[in-house]
Amino acid sequence: MLQATIRRMTGFKHTKVDLAPNPIIVCNEGHRLLVAEQIMAMGYQGAPIILEPVGRNTAPALTVAVLQAMRNDQDPLLLAMPADHQVEDVAAFHLCLAMGVEPALCGNIVTFGVVPDRPETGYGYIQANQLDPHAEQIYPIIRFSEKPDRETAERYLAQGGYYWNSGMFLVQASTWLKAMDQLQPEIFSCCKIAFDRSIRESDFLRLDKETFSSCPADSIDYAVMERLNFLSDTFIQGVVTPMKVGWSDVGSWDTVWKINRKTAGNNSVSGDVMLNSTYNSLVLSTSRLVSCVGVDGLVIVETPDAVLVAQKKNAQKVKEIVMALKSDGRKEGHAHRKVYRPWGWYDSLEHGDRFQVKRIVVNPGAILSLQLHHQRSEHWIIVKGTAKITLGDQIVTRNENESIFVPVGEKHRVQNVGNIPLEIIEVQSGAYLGEDDIVRLEDRYGRVAQ
Repeated sequence: MLQATIRRMTGFKHTKVDLAPNPIIVCNEGHRLLVAEQIMAMGYQGAPIILEPVGRNTAPALTVAVLQAMRNDQDPLLLAMPADHQVEDVAAFHLCLAMGVEPALCGNIVTFGVVPDRPETGYGYIQANQLDPHAEQIYPIIRFSEKPDRETAERYLAQGGYYWNSGMFLVQASTWLKAMDQLQPEIFSCCKIAFDRSIRESDFLRLDKETFSSCPADSIDYAVMERLNFLSDTFIQGVVTPMKVGWSDVGSWDTVWKINRKTAGNNSVSGDVMLNSTYNSLVLSTSRLVSCVGVDGLVIVETPDAVLVAQKKNAQKVKEIVMALKSDGRKEGHAHRKVYRPWGWYDSLEHGDRFQVKRIVVNPGAILSLQLHHQRSEHWIIVKGTAKITLGDQIVTRNENESIFVPVGEKHRVQNVGNIPLEIIEVQSGAYLGEDDIVRLEDRYGRVAQ
């Protein structure tokens, strides 16, 4: 979906602006490697990736992106797009976007209101002033409304002039900073200091953790759009253009079921799934057989980490489970079994008392850090590819079906010198097997302890 969001701009043309250079990505620090891999796969080498040490909602995220865009005294027009949307009619989306360019260049903040086709209670709404005689498909915003109950949503549709809040914004960089400076000076100051103190590592820009963590968290809607009337600069307005492009905010499993292709019984399935007397359900399997008998309207998602079973109508409540996992200190609340690293990834297959088994995949040409462990030994079995291994003062090569033993305290590293991914089964043994028992001596990716 991240790649689809970026591709959405392909082919967009306008006489006054160019909105198709390298994208600016703002993401959590923990997602940096996955994001970088996705961006590189699309050919966007050098696209800046801004890393948030903690989440602070969309207003700070857009602010640091604007600061990045204004480097070298530029003042570009920016389109802010969440990466969890689906847009079926890209050509129609481009037409809506083109309609918002002129108002944005005139100093307005443009958002896009999705024309509702049902009384949806899972989205926020925007009320537009369609009585403005000067408006032509670009309307002043009267107010934003939170997710309504069913009765209120039905009233919005009957009354007209209400649109789903897409969360997409078109704004000139200087306009946004001017609005933030006046309406949210504390957020603006924190973002600027965190940006100025950021550390650049290749395509990554790490915001200063201490400063950004102290930044108030707020959305673009609350922080700016609903407060534009309080600006001393009255030329900045919030305006909305209606959009009918086959849009979905894929923020819940229920929405995933709605947008996916259906099989017999109105089910959406993926992976190794067997159904019997099952209807109107979403069933996703990633690692094993999932069988369903005599169920209706369920969401079932199987991963190696955990299994989710929920009624579709309650699918948005999964966030409450996530909060409970974090509150209980469970690892599932903050980490996946499959962990991405700059050189590839590893998957923890099995663990028990004094042992752990991992599957390690190293990308062609990539190399792990030179490291040692104080409390564990490791056995490496090469199952695919060719490994160049440093072990103590020796450098050896191991191919498929060969192995090597790494004693406790011995410095070691592995490099993929082949043209295909290198796959290793690693068996760890020792009193303590945590990831913090890694002493990095050298590292291509700047991860040596400072």
